[in-house]
Amino acid sequence: MKYSFEHSGKGLFLFNTVKVMNRFQTTLEKFHRWRNKNLSTKTFVVLLSIIIGVISGFVAVLIKNSVRLMHNLVNGIFAESMHNYLYFIYPLVGITLVVLFIRFVLRKPVRHGVPNVLYSISKRKGYISRHNLYSSIVTSALTVGFGGSVGLEGPTVTTGAAFGSQLSRFFRLEYKYVMLMLACACAGSMAAIFKAPIAAIVFAVEVIMIDLTTFSLVPLLLSSSSAVLISYLFLGMDVLYPFQVKNVFELSSFPYYIVLGILAGLVSAFFIKGYVYSEKLFSKLKNRTTRLLVGGLALGMLIFLFPSLYGEGYDAINKGLAGNLNYLFDKSLFVPLSDQFYMVLLLLVSVVLLKVVATSATFGAGGVGGIFAPTLFMGVNTGLFFGLFCKEVLKLGNVDTSNFALMGMGGLIAGVLHAPLTGIFLIADISGGYKLFVPLMITATFSYLTVRAFTPNSVYAIQLAQRKQLVTHHKDKHVLSIMNVPDLIENDFVILPPDGKLRDLVNAISVSHRNLFPIVESDGTMLGMVKMDDVRHLIFKQEVYDTISLKELMYMPEHYISPRDSMDEVAHKFESSGRYNLAVMDNGKYLGFISKANVFSDYRKHVEDMSHD
Repeated sequence: MKYSFEHSGKGLFLFNTVKVMNRFQTTLEKFHRWRNKNLSTKTFVVLLSIIIGVISGFVAVLIKNSVRLMHNLVNGIFAESMHNYLYFIYPLVGITLVVLFIRFVLRKPVRHGVPNVLYSISKRKGYISRHNLYSSIVTSALTVGFGGSVGLEGPTVTTGAAFGSQLSRFFRLEYKYVMLMLACACAGSMAAIFKAPIAAIVFAVEVIMIDLTTFSLVPLLLSSSSAVLISYLFLGMDVLYPFQVKNVFELSSFPYYIVLGILAGLVSAFFIKGYVYSEKLFSKLKNRTTRLLVGGLALGMLIFLFPSLYGEGYDAINKGLAGNLNYLFDKSLFVPLSDQFYMVLLLLVSVVLLKVVATSATFGAGGVGGIFAPTLFMGVNTGLFFGLFCKEVLKLGNVDTSNFALMGMGGLIAGVLHAPLTGIFLIADISGGYKLFVPLMITATFSYLTVRAFTPNSVYAIQLAQRKQLVTHHKDKHVLSIMNVPDLIENDFVILPPDGKLRDLVNAISVSHRNLFPIVESDGTMLGMVKMDDVRHLIFKQEVYDTISLKELMYMPEHYISPRDSMDEVAHKFESSGRYNLAVMDNGKYLGFISKANVFSDYRKHVEDMSHD
């Protein structure tokens, strides 16, 4: 009786679960029918952009407060005098918890923020895995809360974009609107975490969006404004990095900002190349435990020697903008040398160069975070170094070190992200420094021009570009990047055996509308092909039907396509071969043909799908 009761209980539970699911599906179908009848797609997208903006705002608030809570918890356990020594172990503990969470709880990799969004647009048609709805919140709180030298904007963007992706799929939006919702989520996330609604829209257009249209601007505005309102409600209305402009821009200081821009571009190139090189080094460490120990202990050592590298660097940036350089010496071994000017310059250079190492070590060990905050940290210190060097060493007039610190932040954003407009508007937004808009433009522009001479891709895009998975603002290249070879393969060609005769070919011609005939062995290996134009003169010579073998007529094509080829490579092969049909082979095995006409037709379809207007 006991077994029967349990069995019937489980059956009742399953029955009720299925019943609830069926009711949900029925309600959902009714909603879709009502929406299609009463709301246009564009109207619904506008409403959904507001919802995504609100969600992104709450995500930013949750991540910020989670890190603050974690940070207070970690630093409240031990006496403040012990913190400097515990910097050895804090980051390792936090990243260890992240690794354990990913390995044993999540059991799926957590990709980094903006590159994850770019990859989903490029190769997954905007789909971002469900676990990103929460995984980046947990892992970034542990990483940054324990001192990981990274930021929170990446996890915030990933989480917001995951909600945008899932809602888009739930409401069955077309691909072009899925992309728009991802951009809205990214704009909302940036607006909320930096309290910078204008810069967030610029970021979405410059870094995330592929094609800005008149219609897409409205959802971006709504998502950004709704997200920042949530941020104001829960995090206050103060700007993130308060800045008071004491000396406005003077024409005589114009050359200084050009030089600062070039310096920022060089530092940006160092950041990108150093970050990529460090990732390659860590990738050579195949054992997870080894990577964790090497990265965690290296990060702990750096933070012990240079405590300003701890965490996001939010306090250090604010003190730097205020002209207070004590953050370079606080809790460090260099306190006795705090009155030495050249020691200040040396520490500024050191924290700029070592921030790249600290950020790379955090990621290499298994931590999760973003690179916006490290970029801002490096920018403010680059600007301070340049300003102090000009003022105290070169004895130049009209030098305001605080202004240079602010310009340095804009220059690094423009260089590291390859996004000069984002650098200009973000720094003006988050600091309230709109009176310095012209020098911001100068510094950001020259930084961008300088870094482009060393690397054509941003820190977000460089690895995707190396794997040929990068989406660009060039619509043609973007369309080619989302087209897939397997989707274009045609299989309505008559296959002939290698021991066949001309008679077999004639019979095949009579039933096929194609003029190509692949010669394939029984195991699928392609030996060659016969083109009808090459045998047209033999078709009416029935006396040779059984004497001429197909092996005598076939030829092996010089150009063929692999299913792993990118569409750029496919287009190049069509152009160089001059053919209208190319065989598709995988390790010698015949898969079918791809026609130039089919490629063009699919290309046009994708272009239409991407257009909002």
